[in-house]
Amino acid sequence: MKRRHIIGTLAAATALEAAPSIRDRFLGVWRLIRCESRYKDGRTEYPYGEKPVGRITYDKAGRMSAQLMRPGRPAGKVPSGVGLVVGNATTDEIREAVDGFASYFGTFDIDEKTKTVTHHVQGCLVPSWVGTDLKRTYQFTANRLTLTATTTATRELVWEREKD
Repeated sequence: MKRRHIIGTLAAATALEAAPSIRDRFLGVWRLIRCESRYKDGRTEYPYGEKPVGRITYDKAGRMSAQLMRPGRPAGKVPSGVGLVVGNATTDEIREAVDGFASYFGTFDIDEKTKTVTHHVQGCLVPSWVGTDLKRTYQFTANRLTLTATTTATRELVWEREKD
């Protein structure tokens, strides 16, 4: 009986060693599949459209970055984009360029007990986010990662792992 117990314990330990840690499961580049906001009154909105474009990246050093975009933003209203870079754009050109786009970077921490990942924002298109923490619950399903944030609505972002 002891022999079976020892063999079972060794097999379980080997399986634990072979399974990637939760942190390792985050590492890599993920493509945005869906971004949906659900409100208490029953409304559902798609802030980046029904077919959003986006990437989120997590690396071994604990850094992360995210870019989200609504496809089909009008390119014609911002003539060359150079004005945005050098600070010569009009208010309307800036509004057209950033409407339907979000981007930030920083570091991240994972709390396995609460199944949350916290993004510590160091730089962002939205200045008021710099220095803040964005906490999301996470769930892994096959090659997908779902991040959920709840504020005035429940926003669910579904990401699919990109191949290396």
